[in-house]
Amino acid sequence: MSAAPPAPAEIKTKIAEILAKSPWEMTPVIARQVGVPEIEVLRNFPGDAVVELDASKVQEIIRALADLGRVHVIASNEGCTLEAYGEFGGFSVTGPFFNVQTKTLDMHIRHMALKGVFAMIKPSHQDGQQTFSIQFFTERGSAAFKVFLYKSVSEAQGGEVDAAIAKWESIRSTYKL
Repeated sequence: MSAAPPAPAEIKTKIAEILAKSPWEMTPVIARQVGVPEIEVLRNFPGDAVVELDASKVQEIIRALADLGRVHVIASNEGCTLEAYGEFGGFSVTGPFFNVQTKTLDMHIRHMALKGVFAMIKPSHQDGQQTFSIQFFTERGSAAFKVFLYKSVSEAQGGEVDAAIAKWESIRSTYKL
């Protein structure tokens, strides 16, 4: 018999305790420690570092990612984690797939399965550098894919950093629930 899931107040408390000790901890690791789907970690993240976006506009949000330029995309499941660097664009819809097809990214997204979208600011687990991401989740609460701005920001020069963050902030404010 499995243990009952934690109560909502307990979830918030546990997440806050973990982040107080390790502010850079990855959200899937926190989810395992707390015993909840990863989407619940984002929904219960302390402060204003996470904003839930309007998942009914998932295609619009994905299209807006083209404005960010070169990004770091992570797709992970129980058997594999894939990381890619590239630019969003070349959008089309074929059957159940919303397609992203550029020279650097080739994604076939089952957009109807995406039920949660979040904009998050958090220190990187690798170097503590501030990360800016847009994260997409399935109905079961697992991450479908995550799009990080920080790799492209760290490689940008001068005003490009501010411009990229401003575009990310525009997506966050435009689609905020």
